[in-house]
Amino acid sequence: MKNRISLAVGVALAGAPFLSLAAPEGTLTNPNLSLVLDGYYQDGERALGEREEGFNLGHTELAISAAIDDKFYGKLTTVLETHDGETEIGLEEAFIQTLAMPGGLSVRAGRFLSDIGYLNNQHLHTDAFVERPAAYRAFLGGHYFDDGVRINWVAPTDFYWEFGGEAFSGDPLQAEELESVETVGVYHLYTKLGGDIGQSHSWQASLSWLRNENGQSHAGEHDHDLEVAELADEHDHEHGHGAAFTGRDLFNVSAVYKWAPGGNYKYNHFTLSGEYFYLDAPFEHEEGHDEEEAGPDYYDGWYLSGVYQFSPSWSAGVRYGEMSAAMLEIHDDHGHFHDARIKETEAMVAWHPSHFSAVRLQYTHQDLTEFGDFDDQVITLQYVMTLGAHGAHQF
Repeated sequence: MKNRISLAVGVALAGAPFLSLAAPEGTLTNPNLSLVLDGYYQDGERALGEREEGFNLGHTELAISAAIDDKFYGKLTTVLETHDGETEIGLEEAFIQTLAMPGGLSVRAGRFLSDIGYLNNQHLHTDAFVERPAAYRAFLGGHYFDDGVRINWVAPTDFYWEFGGEAFSGDPLQAEELESVETVGVYHLYTKLGGDIGQSHSWQASLSWLRNENGQSHAGEHDHDLEVAELADEHDHEHGHGAAFTGRDLFNVSAVYKWAPGGNYKYNHFTLSGEYFYLDAPFEHEEGHDEEEAGPDYYDGWYLSGVYQFSPSWSAGVRYGEMSAAMLEIHDDHGHFHDARIKETEAMVAWHPSHFSAVRLQYTHQDLTEFGDFDDQVITLQYVMTLGAHGAHQF
């Protein structure tokens, strides 16, 4: 039982049932330092995307982490990006994590990535594609990080089973023009399950419910979605990490399957993953408004991705996703909502001669409705290079 609890605590810290450590954990007197360089050239822009046309600096990370003592671990991650010719510096993570709580429990506090879905708790440089799926960009601002606290518990079962709860300020997911704002705006409950099927197959699934107390726009004040529509029309993106569309309840279901012959991921392996988002109650409806004026009752989105590493240094993948919402058009002081949709088909090939370097070529075809004059086709050439310590990757 003691070994089982120790394993459970380790899994809780990593947030995934299977780990591949590329660097030892640092200590307070000898912390881990890492720099992830992300650069790219792109000949167009994606709707609700962060990467701009031309040569640019992408999601470049500078991180420091260490065990503070035998009870706590800490990490800080800063991010540098270029937008509109200017370099922006942001703080993505600054948290402490417990190391020695009994019974598979752990607590994290500070600023950190939410554990909603499959991709969100992973850093962007670990992704197999250049940008997150359209549903992530619309409902989570690409990747949702916030100030708050998390508590999770890994059950002492033969398979991986985790329960967790998070509470955040909710500022990145806040709707516009609210009369009053809750200090604790977001509550998130989730569960994850996973396991092995023989030596060559593994899987993980999750279910999440995110309650956003500040996410509902007023049906009579269409400022939030009007702003999104104007930004799309003018190509004037605000590159914060806020969601473009908010609502009262966001539900997520995710599933991941991995295959590696004999459990050896070094030479070749295949990953199939998918997620579905359902955003309920975007607007607080008023009596007397018809559906066209009050807006839809929900938005949703999904994606399905397949990536095959066919040699130690090469991989290829395809991804298809959709996102549906609504945009506002105003005539004679009356607002009318029109169905808005993003359909994306993406294909990529990546050369990764080591665990610390990758060069990726990606083609994106997007079919857009009510999202403005974006390019139908986007080609991106990206490099991601890691200097220094390289910690654990999620499952």
